Amino acid sequence: MHLTGLWRQSDFRKLWAGQAISQLGSSITACGLPLAAVLTLGASPVQMGMLSGVSGASVLGFGLFAGVWADRLRRRPILIAADLGRAFVLGTIPLAAVFHRLTMGHLYLAAVVGAALTVLFDVSYQAYLPSLVGPDNLMEGNSKLALTESIAGVAGPGLTGVLTQLITAPVAILADAVSFVCSAVSLWLIRKPEPRPAGASKRHMGREIAAGLAATWRDPILRALSKRTAAAAIFLGFFGSLYFLFAIRELRLSAALIGAIVSVGGAMSLLGAFAAERLVTRLGFGRALIASAIAPGIGMLLLPLAHGSVAACAAVLAAAQLCDVAWPVYNINQTTLRQAITPDALLGRVNSAMHLMFHGIWPLGALAGGILAGAYGIRIAMLAGAVGFLLSNLWLVFSPIRRLRALPSYTSAL
Repeated sequence: MHLTGLWRQSDFRKLWAGQAISQLGSSITACGLPLAAVLTLGASPVQMGMLSGVSGASVLGFGLFAGVWADRLRRRPILIAADLGRAFVLGTIPLAAVFHRLTMGHLYLAAVVGAALTVLFDVSYQAYLPSLVGPDNLMEGNSKLALTESIAGVAGPGLTGVLTQLITAPVAILADAVSFVCSAVSLWLIRKPEPRPAGASKRHMGREIAAGLAATWRDPILRALSKRTAAAAIFLGFFGSLYFLFAIRELRLSAALIGAIVSVGGAMSLLGAFAAERLVTRLGFGRALIASAIAPGIGMLLLPLAHGSVAACAAVLAAAQLCDVAWPVYNINQTTLRQAITPDALLGRVNSAMHLMFHGIWPLGALAGGILAGAYGIRIAMLAGAVGFLLSNLWLVFSPIRRLRALPSYTSAL
């Protein structure tokens, strides 16, 4: 078999394989954690909002420090440590469930610690990739890694639904703990040397954080991406806290059926990951990025319209998942854009600032969505979330990104 592109690099194949397994496990937890709260512990709308919201505290308090460490230290050891830490944290959930000790407090704590370790991993991961594959292969590398996430999105939710029916949601989360161990092993097997940043330990952490924030704000492209990320995160949080509650309690869908519906979105994400580079070639970089940012909002508008029989509701939710084709296109393009225009010495901190804009604000939106749903109903809250998400994209429309025909190289004065 003749390998082409990055498939010829053994170290990239190790990274890809580990992330393929890890992403499958993470997709199980993404569904399994809220299902455990609803089905096992009978969580209320406010508790569901809190489950999403509590992780924001750890991201807000820890996110910027994660970026400094990603620029000070070798990034691969950070990735391995974060994977092993997440494996341990998630492993406590099925253990507690087996001994009938699982509580909402336990889920809150797992969400907090897991969020902190995830932001450390993601910030370091996106800073590590350019040194592993080189600047000329960034788009290809991000596309292939997004492909693994999309494959997991196809298989994971359906598998979660089946596992939840057979062994309960908390025990199903054990699969994610094992997947993080597999990811850590694949990273450990990479042999390409990664030099330690020179003089990193002598720099003042406060000044480093300030430099990363200033770089993100000064550059007009990074500033537009950060504003859109923050605004979109608020309204995406509405759906994070309410989607499963809406599907189970109002639409009367089973866990297995919900898993199958979410898998439709995974299939569309798979298609989007394949098509991302072709869309950029056809539409131009800026137009492809903005179009892919807007499209998911259309699917969100469909969700509050679901009513009637179980079959009719399932059809509406499945139709909404078709718009998930745009998610990987946007994520691939905005990540590649950020990596291309940011100097390596600042990349960890710029990544952490972006993660802070999303992961630190998204849970606050989840909490607000739960409160709004408690006061006015889940449908009204989800409609408000969809409209707000669509409006968030105006930050991209009225920015230099709209005029980009191709991926730029680093030219700004960061």
